[in-house]
Amino acid sequence: MSVFSRISTALARLLGVLVVTMVVVMTCALGAQVLLRYAFNITLSWSEELSLGLFTWTVLLTSALGVREGFHVRMALLLDPMPAAVRRESERVIHLATCAVGLFLAWAGWRYVADTRGAVSAAIGYPIELLHASAFVCGLLIAVFALESALSGKVDEASGPETEHV
Repeated sequence: MSVFSRISTALARLLGVLVVTMVVVMTCALGAQVLLRYAFNITLSWSEELSLGLFTWTVLLTSALGVREGFHVRMALLLDPMPAAVRRESERVIHLATCAVGLFLAWAGWRYVADTRGAVSAAIGYPIELLHASAFVCGLLIAVFALESALSGKVDEASGPETEHV
């Protein structure tokens, strides 16, 4: 296993823990909001905004993990009938195209962070760049994970003639 692959694996594990932690915090914030509002008639001003930020990060980080682990949506209709060598090279091209999309997302995310620099969120008052940086980070992670797959020649196990389709 190469150094790049080991770093990618460690990064994916860290992301998994981070995503689970964010989901737990988001669920607790929303649960507290509902409990306090309906049981005690107390309204929290920050829970919705915190949950929205965590949800954004969770979705984007999980999409990057989907690229790494191969649980993203795909159509294998064209790849399934191909010979193994052609399919492997086609997968490499797909991974490189995914890497390019990730780099574009990172570039666009960085520009969006720069355009909104100095703004703060309405309820909590945190720098809004923290929310908008999710696109930049997601793009970088997608690029890294797709590049690792392209370099390793990884073929998505969820497709192929050996997989039974229902």
